[in-house]
This record gives sequence, structure tokens and C-alpha cells, in this order.
Amino acid sequence: MARIHPTAIIEENVTLGKGTSIWDNVHIRHGASLGEECIVGEKSYIAYDVKIGNRVKINAMVYICAGVEIEDGVMISASTTFTNDRFPRATFPDLKSLRPSEPDEHTLPTLVREGSTIGAGCIIGNDLEIGRWAMVGMGSVVTRSVPDFHLVLGSPARSIGTVCKCGKLFHKFESAESGAYACECGLEYKITDRRVSENKLNAEIAEDAEKINELAYA
Repeated sequence: MARIHPTAIIEENVTLGKGTSIWDNVHIRHGASLGEECIVGEKSYIAYDVKIGNRVKINAMVYICAGVEIEDGVMISASTTFTNDRFPRATFPDLKSLRPSEPDEHTLPTLVREGSTIGAGCIIGNDLEIGRWAMVGMGSVVTRSVPDFHLVLGSPARSIGTVCKCGKLFHKFESAESGAYACECGLEYKITDRRVSENKLNAEIAEDAEKINELAYA
């Protein structure tokens, strides 16, 4: 069962997974869905039909607009803002009527892949993808897709290196180098022209860690 603060606004047809916590003054619009064991911090807004996976952490004052999909295990830090329209206008050209707020042909999607992290105070553009286990540094403005495992910083955000699943930086880019690299946690990766792939042993290490975790809580 989800835990919902009494000041939160949860509209009709919202799906909340088991163990999800919704804190004070959160507003979740109709049709949105959140998986199991998510946390939504105070004063955050989730628009209609947004899809959020399992074990996603959304800190305070985050704005997630329509057209955004967030996979499992994502971290979205405080005051992050998503966007879905590159050339927005409030009215039609005659200035006599407001444009509708519902998604239309100008609404562009954003996909946030599993395990990724978005730092505090970021602005996320649209029609892009933030890759698996990627990390966006605080205050960055993301205007194009972020590859898997890349660390991006700045305005506009640029790749400066690669991060491990554990969150540590394991390589800094100096050129379009390739090679095999290992994080101090033991996970290993291969980089080919800045494209990062995991060593097959990583899956075995993760499986062993999961078994140990299950035994600890048995």
C-alpha cells in the first residue's frame, strides 16, 4: 500500500505501486503511474500520463511534464525541471484564445533510462534520452541525449567522463579513446569511441551481491 501525505493532491486514475511514498503538497495528475517503492518529495509535480518505474527517488520541487517516461532506479534531485515543447506560446497568433495545455503534435518526449541520476537544479530538454546509469551534474542544462554511463556537466551539458553503476567516476575523457577500465568497486567496462559497455562479469557480480542481500534479510 502506498503512503500519501494528507496535503498531497492525487487525481483520478493515478496508479501508485506498493510501498511508494508521496510527501506533502505533491500534485500528481490523472493517468500518471508510479511503480513500487518510489519516493516523491514535497511540492513536486507530476503531469498527466507520466510513467515512472520502480524504486525511483524524486526529491523536492521537481517538475515532470507530460511526455516524460522514467525507468527503474532513477534519482531525480531537487528543483529539476523537465520540458516538452521547444517553441511554446501561451496563445494563438490572434491573442484571443489560450492554446490548450494537453499534449499535441508539438509535445516532445523524454526518456530517462534505468539507474541514471539527475543532479539538483537541472533543466532537461526534450526529444532526447538520458542513458542507462548516466549522471547529470547539478545545475546542468541538457539539450541532447546522454549516452549510457556518461557523466555530463554544464550549460549546455557536455560529456566529461564515465561513471560506474556504483556512482563513482572511473574514467575522464581526454579524446575519443578506447580501452578496458575498472572501477575501484570491482565492476569492469569497455569503452569504444566513447561508447561504454559492461564486462559480462558485472552481471555475475551483481547476481552474487543480490544473493548476499537476500540472505541478510532472510
